[in-house]
Amino acid sequence: MSGMFEGWTLAVLTTVGAKSGLRRESILGYLEFDGKGIVVASANGADKHPAWYHNIRKNPIVTVETGTDTYQAIAAIPPGQERDKLFDRVIAEAPGYADHQAKTTREIPVVVLHRIGPKAGEERVKGMGDWIVEVHDWLRKELETLRAQADQVIEGGADTIERTPPDLAQQMRTHCLNFCGALKKHHGGEDMAMFPMLAKQFPALAPALAQLGEEHTVVARLQDDIQQLVDRFVPGETDPVELRANLERLANQLESHFRYEEETIVTALNATAPAPDFG
Repeated sequence: MSGMFEGWTLAVLTTVGAKSGLRRESILGYLEFDGKGIVVASANGADKHPAWYHNIRKNPIVTVETGTDTYQAIAAIPPGQERDKLFDRVIAEAPGYADHQAKTTREIPVVVLHRIGPKAGEERVKGMGDWIVEVHDWLRKELETLRAQADQVIEGGADTIERTPPDLAQQMRTHCLNFCGALKKHHGGEDMAMFPMLAKQFPALAPALAQLGEEHTVVARLQDDIQQLVDRFVPGETDPVELRANLERLANQLESHFRYEEETIVTALNATAPAPDFG
């Protein structure tokens, strides 16, 4: 290979057409930094982004073929200073890209290809997405415990005082504090850090992330209602039916929210970040 690609690895990048929905193949120069594939949307210095770049902004899941390796990846678009640092590394290895940038006022994007899943023969590493699912599962169990406690009170009927353990109200308050506190912290972390980071790197996810943020507001209001009901609950005096109905509403709302979140962001999180280590 001669010219700017001399001595380079080339890759076939398969994307899904932003308008057509059809698979499109592009032959690109391919670099690898820190174990991640790198491609550059230079279009030889043209004033418009190449079509494949528009495709990944609509659907970031791609296939990469390098001749020695074929893998699925999720294509991230690093913003701002992160892009600038990557471009400096790119032109240090492939100076031709500096010439391309000099031809246009368009800032040439650098795209990072995060492999989905491990390389052949390597053990899969637990990712941030896996950890998010585990957090959801813990929250699901805590909410199920609250619902079971409310059921226990309802089943007592007129004999609630005699048939309900004297500490049940305190147990419910403790579980509600644990559950509501953990859920608020979880959603707060997503709204403040995780969602903005994902939206910058993966423009295609931005609408879904905005929807998830709006759902957090709805869930927070319902949480506050339930917390007040639990705090005021007195076995034998307070009607538990309203509490149980609100717990059911929250459970249904959360399950729908969790499933949508897991379908939307788990792949991106697993590919871009390892699970946190609290050990």
